[in-house]
Amino acid sequence: MSNDLVNTLKSADFYSVVPFEAAKERLVALDFTENNTELNDDILLDTNKFSIYIKNKLADARAKYGIGGYAEHRTIYRRSELFNETKLMMPGQNMHEEPRRFHLAIDIWGKVFTPVIAPLDGKVHSFAFNNRFSDYGVTIILSHRLENFSFFTLYGHLSLASIRNMSEGMSINKGDVFAEFGIPQENGNWPPHLHFQIIKDMQGMKGDYPGVCKYSDRETYLENCPDADLILRMMQYVS
Repeated sequence: MSNDLVNTLKSADFYSVVPFEAAKERLVALDFTENNTELNDDILLDTNKFSIYIKNKLADARAKYGIGGYAEHRTIYRRSELFNETKLMMPGQNMHEEPRRFHLAIDIWGKVFTPVIAPLDGKVHSFAFNNRFSDYGVTIILSHRLENFSFFTLYGHLSLASIRNMSEGMSINKGDVFAEFGIPQENGNWPPHLHFQIIKDMQGMKGDYPGVCKYSDRETYLENCPDADLILRMMQYVS
């Protein structure tokens, strides 16, 4: 597929998706690959301990947000069967297939209720409460048109209040605060953060789209989900 959308995104002007002043505030990269040996199962399986871990990482770095994860092959998804797939071979016998571990978005880790801002004009394509352990929790998908291209942005791990008065087709203007980071009980049982993803083709889905894929499927999904930093433009400030 052509990179014309990517080139268009590179040259466009966007509003910051979360409040951030690069001249005053810091970002720290968070690593969720197998290289991060600090994250043992005792932390990963306990959302409160995981939240404390993230909070301490931000405090130690004196950072407003932790950020990263695009095209990252993560081990943290072992915390939930949601990312494991099994194939029924015969009654009573299941075969584990390749798990989903390859991340297709950028995560921004910060304080609960952090405002989420529309980076450009759009409409509400769909929204849902994907309420399984380690799922998106509250999810909003916006549709956009930029020059001759249509595409979507997905916002995961939000608060229930974010969709309280929302309806499909609702206009969202560039710079509008339309959502916020959710508490664990509403965001899929994760430490507070935003999963931000660009999607070219929703492939008929509503209120949901894979944010994590099998490593063997990565090329197909990366083609449909360009680097979220094309809009965020925050990774350049990581310390």
